[in-house]
Amino acid sequence: MAPEAAVVTVRSVASGLVLLLTVACTAQTPPRAEPGPTTAGGSAVCAPPRGAPAPETPTTIDVVEQAYFCILADYYGGATLDARSLLSAGFVAFTQELNRGGRDVPEATMPAFTGDRKRDWAAFETVYRRVVDRLPADAGLREKLAAATLEAVVAALDDDHARWNHGRRRPPDSYDDDQYGLGLRASAGPQVNVNPGTALPPLFVTAVLGGPAKAAGLRPGDVVESIDGSAPFVDGTVTPAAVTALYPQYPEDRPVRLRLLRQSSGRRWTVTLKPGLYQPDPAAVQVVTSKLLEHGVAYVRLSGFAPDVADRTLRAISRMGGGRTLTGVVLDLRGNGGGSPDEVNRLLGAFAHDKVTAYQCAADGGCEAMRTDDSVALLGLPLVVLTDRGCASACEHFSSAVKDLRLGRLVGTRTAGAVSGPAQPYLLGDNTLLAFPSRHHLAPGREVIDRVGVAPDYHVPPTPEDAAAGRDPALDKALALLHG
Repeated sequence: MAPEAAVVTVRSVASGLVLLLTVACTAQTPPRAEPGPTTAGGSAVCAPPRGAPAPETPTTIDVVEQAYFCILADYYGGATLDARSLLSAGFVAFTQELNRGGRDVPEATMPAFTGDRKRDWAAFETVYRRVVDRLPADAGLREKLAAATLEAVVAALDDDHARWNHGRRRPPDSYDDDQYGLGLRASAGPQVNVNPGTALPPLFVTAVLGGPAKAAGLRPGDVVESIDGSAPFVDGTVTPAAVTALYPQYPEDRPVRLRLLRQSSGRRWTVTLKPGLYQPDPAAVQVVTSKLLEHGVAYVRLSGFAPDVADRTLRAISRMGGGRTLTGVVLDLRGNGGGSPDEVNRLLGAFAHDKVTAYQCAADGGCEAMRTDDSVALLGLPLVVLTDRGCASACEHFSSAVKDLRLGRLVGTRTAGAVSGPAQPYLLGDNTLLAFPSRHHLAPGREVIDRVGVAPDYHVPPTPEDAAAGRDPALDKALALLHG
């Protein structure tokens, strides 16, 4: 059977974060490694996932070795990467996990690395195995050590599209109609772990989706003064660990204690929210929502660039134009965590033809152009795009193209700056997925957006007062631009 394309989606409604990994698969073929380079242990360095995932097995030092050489072989810039940075980070995490388990041993001393990738790995592995051999025969402890090491190796890339997905810390692909979390959105999202500059004080609730937050009586505009006793901002600088606690995704996440201020009444109180499954407001989980605004303006909100989102958006605009003349389009991309570049190019094709929308560039400077999908009919309508710090990845691909190609105007705040490049997945020997980009993203003007973000044409930041009153100054500005 010939391979067909499939998309694995991990989505968090509370954070707005959407991860789409396009993988080659067949309906019947079990996961297997493609022929290619091998590690010293003989396992394939990088193997694309194929077929239904097999059950995960314990992570070992052999899996860490496979991931290490996989990164060096296929990661963007892997050929010139100083591999010592990966090994040093991995060894630090290894010793820290030893210490947490009360099992430190004198042999746990990092070897001297020379810059020779294979010899440095051999030195690393020798010390690692020597230490582990001194430990009790505790399978759980050994897996924790290997997992901590591998997580640190991946984190050392400092790349917002590099991640290791494994069962101990992996959200399910779907909860059917339910969602998991605290049931709220806040003015700062989980992107603060990648780019702390995305967050500005104060931290406040922007939406209550349901579940624990709704049951506790939280409202938009409530200011979060502390999270588990930690201030979300200290001297204007965000505390990433505190903020990301608002977006639990895993069953083992603990309850979160919030100290809140309701500015309209001056009330201060503390509430503890326990993460769990809940049924959100239906509008909160829809990928595409639309409504016709005054003066014939079509408004469409996209929570992510999921499969078929471009056609769904265009159908919504067409329905709103039935029997009337539309005067403009507002695309609300606030909180849009990204998704498929193909959907971006297809939607951009409704506003321009024969245009470069982005470049995907290799470490040697060679770039491939991404283009508008010219099979889409042009709308011929003025466009305003609403952006914020939750607009990430493919959302920034869209926003930067709109700005560089002068297809419309951006209103709101700067985007997340989390668009290093499309992540490609690789199957490791324990049946977990390692994902990272092999190419890096440049905007149509060949500028770097990653870590910088896309600046709006009109800066209209949200405030807790507006959220509490149900006002939307960014949308008001968009309508004023279109009416003018």
